[in-house]
Amino acid sequence: MPDAMLTTSGRAETPNAARYLGQLCKHFAHKITVDYDGDAAPDHGTAHFPWGTCRMTATAEALTMDVTADSAEGLDRIRAVVDDHLGRFAWRETLALAWTPPAGG
Repeated sequence: MPDAMLTTSGRAETPNAARYLGQLCKHFAHKITVDYDGDAAPDHGTAHFPWGTCRMTATAEALTMDVTADSAEGLDRIRAVVDDHLGRFAWRETLALAWTPPAGG
């Protein structure tokens, strides 16, 4: 059992954040458990990966990801999956998340 969870956050400025959050949640839900509330303000979604959790928030200005895992490898795997899929969905904008260094542990 780990002593503490590791966390990192990513943010991308885009007026299309709600659309991307919805696409990510619907896509991830084909393989993992996802909680999605597109009727909230701001929109929220949580993807429950085997390696940790990614909480997503979409505002009118930005898409934010808060990732929690019990290992650095878990953080890296979730970030890689999110980055890959967001890159595919947001190819018109060449959107990329700016990630903070991991904390905790």
